[in-house]
Amino acid sequence: MLYELAAFALAGDTVSGVRNGADVLLKSLFLTLGGRQGLLLFNTLLLGGLLAFVWRDMRKSGGTLVPGVFAGMMAESIAGGLVFGVVAGSITAILLGGVPHLALAQMSALSLPTQLTISLGAGIYEELLFRVLLVGALVWLSRRLFGWKPLAAGLFATVAGAFLFSAFHYVGPYGDPLELGSFMFRFVAGLLFSGMYLLRGLGITAWTHALYDVFLTVVMAGR
Repeated sequence: MLYELAAFALAGDTVSGVRNGADVLLKSLFLTLGGRQGLLLFNTLLLGGLLAFVWRDMRKSGGTLVPGVFAGMMAESIAGGLVFGVVAGSITAILLGGVPHLALAQMSALSLPTQLTISLGAGIYEELLFRVLLVGALVWLSRRLFGWKPLAAGLFATVAGAFLFSAFHYVGPYGDPLELGSFMFRFVAGLLFSGMYLLRGLGITAWTHALYDVFLTVVMAGR
C-alpha cells in the first residue's frame, strides 16, 4: 500500500510514471489483455491471494494476531537491510578478488522521492516475481519434468533464479550498464534473498530487500 500510494502520488495515475521494473513486468500482461480492467484484475488477484494466505495462517494459529511478532519481524528486517550490502559485497569481493563497483547512474538521475518509491517496490514485486513465482515454478518444473529430488531442484532454481534476478537489472531504459562486478554482486544478492526466503519466509525477505534498497538510496543521495 505504501508503494502504490507513493507511485500514485508521484505519477497521478496507476499505470503511467516511473515504477519498479518487476511491478511493470507483472502487470504488463494484464494491461495488454484488458487495459485498466486487466490492471483491476491483477490487483484483485494479488489482494485476494494475500488475504487467502492470511486467512489460512490465522486458522492455523487460532485466529490470534500477536503484535510482538510483527515488531520482531520489522526489527529483523531493519537489521537485515543494514547489513545485507556488507555481507553480499564481502562475498562478491572474495569471489572477484576486489570490491565490486555498482553503477547506479540511471537511478541517480531520478528525483529522490521517485528513487525511494522504486526501492520500496523492489522488495515487494521483485521478491514476488523472482522468489515466489520464478523460483517456485523452477522447482516445480524440475521435479515434474526431470524427476529431480527436492534438494537438486531447489539448488537449480536458486542459482537460475539468481542469474535472472541479476540480469533483470540491466534491461529497459532505466537498466544499469552491464559490468561484471555489479552483475556478480546482484547474483550473490539473489542467492542470499532466495536462502532468506526459504528460511525466513516472504515477509522478512521482502522487507529486508526493500529497506536495503531504501537505505542505499538515502546513503547515495547524501554523498
